This record gives sequence, structure tokens and C-alpha cells, in this order.
Amino acid sequence: MNPFHMLIPEASSLAPRIDALFWVMVTLCGLVAAGVFGAMMFFCVRYHRGHRADRTGWQAGSLGLELTWTLVPFALFIAVFVWSLFLFADARTPPADADTLYVVAKQWMWKVQHPTGQREINTLHVPLGHAVRLTMTSQDVIHSFFIPAFRVKQDVLPGRYTQLWFTPTRLGTFPLTCAEYCGLDHSKMGGAVIVLSPAEFARWLKLHGTDLSLAARGAGLFRRSGCGGCHGSNSTVHAPALEGVYGRPVHLADGATVMADERYLHDSITLPNGQVVAGYAPVMPSFAGQLSEEDLLAIIAYLKSISVPSNGGEPP
Repeated sequence: MNPFHMLIPEASSLAPRIDALFWVMVTLCGLVAAGVFGAMMFFCVRYHRGHRADRTGWQAGSLGLELTWTLVPFALFIAVFVWSLFLFADARTPPADADTLYVVAKQWMWKVQHPTGQREINTLHVPLGHAVRLTMTSQDVIHSFFIPAFRVKQDVLPGRYTQLWFTPTRLGTFPLTCAEYCGLDHSKMGGAVIVLSPAEFARWLKLHGTDLSLAARGAGLFRRSGCGGCHGSNSTVHAPALEGVYGRPVHLADGATVMADERYLHDSITLPNGQVVAGYAPVMPSFAGQLSEEDLLAIIAYLKSISVPSNGGEPP
């Protein structure tokens, strides 16, 4: 599909679909431009000064012709818009069985954390043929996570979580770069995505395994930060219970209802008075500046691990 595949390979399930849309748009725009400029050149040559063309001003109209050149291009471009809309929705909706990895961007590196505890800097090991969801945040300024061969790019913002997903379809090592100017060494903020076969990936995880998973490290941070003193089952402080909170609606004191996702949990820790749970006083202190973004991701992973959906399955 991609005529430049030798330079920029298609290495994810989304890549061929995005390339197809791109080349259809290039072709349509090229045909329209060729038609417009072709007509311009024809009239410039035929009616240039000194040419014996008929200039009597005779005019005739054709409703069918006018409707054709108006409605056909309109229908084509509406079709492209609808196509791109469905593609955008698919690119923003990871599969339910996608593995979640966590990325923290900082000047000037990418720090990756696997749920089973493995950590990487400027590299990302993923299995072939399995969907991977990245939950990302920035420690300082705006960055942009870009894997050209996968045709995926997403801004990474301080103070909030963004996500992207992909399913690798080719083995190999593919460049990872920052596509947003982020400071002095922006051009050096790169890395690699390494796609391994499922068996090789399992061996890599075992070889680089740690004693603590991300959720277990978060549980330790949860205890050391004193969170259990208020949110524990035996606490004398009136605070919301956190077991099962992730992935469920939370009713707020102002009457609104929000979903307890990663962003909500992050803001509840760093900006606790911004969204106060109904029935509770706004007495929780802010942990902004006391916990790094990596620590916050670990605590959120722990809260996800103790959240079991009503259907009895795994936490989302």
C-alpha cells in the first residue's frame, strides 16, 4: 500500500489503513487540482490576446452539468470524512484485552514501566501481534510520543493522562521520537520500539523481572504515604473507600458524576479539592510535589489492582 515502505515500513495494524486514507486524499486532491489548473491553462491558451477565438459573449447553462461538478466532489469528500471519522474512532479506542504500559516523559527521555515491574529508558519492548495500550504523562513540559512505522502519535501533557494504542505486525526495531519541541535537547529525545515474538517477549520479561510488580510498588507507596490511615477499612477518618473505585462512576458534592479513570485518580491525589466526593468534607491534603509521576502511576496501578468490576472479571 505504501510506495515508500522501504523507507517507512508499515509495522502496526493501523498503519495500512492510515496510509490508504492518506493516498486516497492525495489522489483526490491531485485530481481536483489537475482539473482546475488544466481548465485554467486551456482558457489561458485559447483566449489569449490575438487568438481568433469567438468572443461574442454567447452563454448557455446546463443544470445537470452544474449539479454534477458540485455534488460529485462533495460526495467524494464527505465519503473521505466519514472514512477518517471511523478510523479516528478506532485509533482512539484500544481493544479490551490490550496490555497497559505506563510512560513518563521528561526532558529529555522516555521512561517506561511494565505492569510486572520492568522499567526501561528510551526503549519499549512489546510482543508481536498483541495490542498494547500506553498511558502517558509528562513530568515537565509538553512532549509528543511518535512511532513513524506504527503511524501513531500522541501529545504527552503535564498534569494529565493521554493514551494511544497499537498492535505490532512486524518484528524488528523501530524509531521512537518526540514530535513536539520540548527544549534544548529535543532533537536527542529518541529511542526505539523493539517488537519481539511472544515467546521472546516472555523470556525478556523473565530475564528483566523484578521482585515487585508496579502494583506492589504502588501498595508500598500507598502505605508509606499514609493513605491507608484515612482510606483504610479500620480508619476513624471519614474518607471514601478505594476498593473497587477504579472504572466506576463517582458522585461528586457539586452534583456531577465522573468516571474513576486514571486521570480522576491522579487529580484526586494532586488536586483533592477539585472534585470532592459527595458526602465527604474537603479535608484531604494535596500530594502534589511529594510524589513523582512514576510514583503516582504506581499508586494508580495498585488502586486498579484492588478494583474488581461487577462482572467478576479483571479490572479494566
